[in-house]
Amino acid sequence: MSLEVCETFFSIQGESTYAGMPCFFIRLSGCNLRCSYCDTKYAYYEEGEKMSIESLINKAKFCNAKLVEITGGEPLLQSETPLLIHHLCDKGFKVLIETNGSFNIDIIDIRAIRIVDIKTPGSGMANKMDMENIKRLKKDDEVKFVITDKKDYEWTKEIIREFDLKGEKVLLSPADGFLAPSELAKWIIEDCLYLRLNLQLHKYIFGNFKGV
Repeated sequence: MSLEVCETFFSIQGESTYAGMPCFFIRLSGCNLRCSYCDTKYAYYEEGEKMSIESLINKAKFCNAKLVEITGGEPLLQSETPLLIHHLCDKGFKVLIETNGSFNIDIIDIRAIRIVDIKTPGSGMANKMDMENIKRLKKDDEVKFVITDKKDYEWTKEIIREFDLKGEKVLLSPADGFLAPSELAKWIIEDCLYLRLNLQLHKYIFGNFKGV
């Protein structure tokens, strides 16, 4: 059983409530969306290195990782991804999976932390979302919105209100190159929103360097 893998590396988790934690990343190849602000276009296409589930688990073990994130691209494009998550959980890893919100997340092992990236209008992909995923979130899951401008922010506030979202597991991120973090922070403070400003910590620390 193998998956198409874009890259693997051990680094510092840059986003989510796990930001700052050492983490082993498995970036799978292929994506069904084309977001305006995408910073991983090299993972768009399905051709990657074929790697078995066993070899990916061994790589994580070699790094002595406790935390593993599966990302993309869009990891749920590959039918073997749920099995990879299941085996990682069985081996005792804390597993994060970041998905773009266009696939039903109920196929993911409930032991994993599902980070659902709900695409805003500024991404150009908002009409591709399965909004039922917000209702499928469990207590430990997280939901992320990448904000390009004030219109995105106001749209996100409406989604937050409609689905009664709040707390540290609701993540608002400024789109890199589109919106200054200080501007988004100002809006959140002005509106007294109870959620998390989600910055890409790894870019502040490493720039273009990912990890080892």
